[in-house]
Amino acid sequence: IAIPAVCVQTPSGLDVPVEIEEHEAGSGWAQCAVRKDAGDDHDVTDGALVVVRVEWCAEPGIRIAGGTGVGRVTRAGLDQPVGEAAINSVPRRMIREQVLSVLEDASKLVRFEGGDAPFESEGLLVTVSVPEGEELGRRTFNPRLGIVGGISIIGTSGIVRPMSEEALVASIEVEMRTIAAAGMRDLFVVPGNYGRDFACNQLGLRGDEAVQCSNYFGATLDAACVLGFERVLIVGHLGKMVKVAAGVMNTHSRVADCRLEVLAAHAALVGASQAVVRQVMESATTDAALEVLYANELAEATMESLVKALAEKLNHRVAGRLQVEAVVFSNVRGVLGQTPGAQALMQYWRDGEKR
Repeated sequence: IAIPAVCVQTPSGLDVPVEIEEHEAGSGWAQCAVRKDAGDDHDVTDGALVVVRVEWCAEPGIRIAGGTGVGRVTRAGLDQPVGEAAINSVPRRMIREQVLSVLEDASKLVRFEGGDAPFESEGLLVTVSVPEGEELGRRTFNPRLGIVGGISIIGTSGIVRPMSEEALVASIEVEMRTIAAAGMRDLFVVPGNYGRDFACNQLGLRGDEAVQCSNYFGATLDAACVLGFERVLIVGHLGKMVKVAAGVMNTHSRVADCRLEVLAAHAALVGASQAVVRQVMESATTDAALEVLYANELAEATMESLVKALAEKLNHRVAGRLQVEAVVFSNVRGVLGQTPGAQALMQYWRDGEKR
């Protein structure tokens, strides 16, 4: 039976038709495969075959595992704990939701026919594999992050936005021009979904009105100056903002990846020992490095030093043409620091009148 495509609901709420390249089934199992379409965001995984096998198992519930070509986490500080397959939280949630939806439909059908649904007493094992993943993984940052044996299954919205530099910067500027044309003189900026979600859920800000700048902080601030904005609030994760604090205004890893070096430098400035600096430098991620600083009671002082540098770099970029403030956060520790005027701008984006 040919299955040309299925409809999948993405975390962003959009239904997307996905072409099925191959499928097969047997007693108690089924699997299919699709090709990754990276859109304009071409990377080494574009066109890779992704295979998912679903099978009954004795353990209740839905278990998600990584098969051939999916990396395994070997260092702390990543989205998944050590030993788990490198399938991040959002894809895991998305897989569970899709499986539960199918089970619900199947349950209704079985009950309509008067039978017993076998999955009411059994569980399902969902195994994700990428046949070329081990080779592809070696061409990514995964080995450096402590993910071995393949690629990571990541994502936050399920939708690839145009990420070529010219296309993305142009789309950001179009959005900003629309806001300026409506008479607004305040601008709210986040790098992406993590910043928007944190702003909405943790800070209570109107995150739906935020402009997503991706990696292009400098270009966004330049456009804000040209378009006549008077105040800009940026809410960003430590992993990106630490680069901006070093004056890196395009934070894509292809341009610069100085995250741990910058954190180590600020830790050293506030008195970290050589051993602690070394631990920071050897951390897999900024979140892991942050835990090193907390363990040594250096996090607060390091963040104060970092945020001071961040404010200087942002103000240097806009050269007095507008007020720019920033909030730095981590998903685990919450707000890590903010520039002096950030609190007032946050209050505006909670309940202030548009201006």
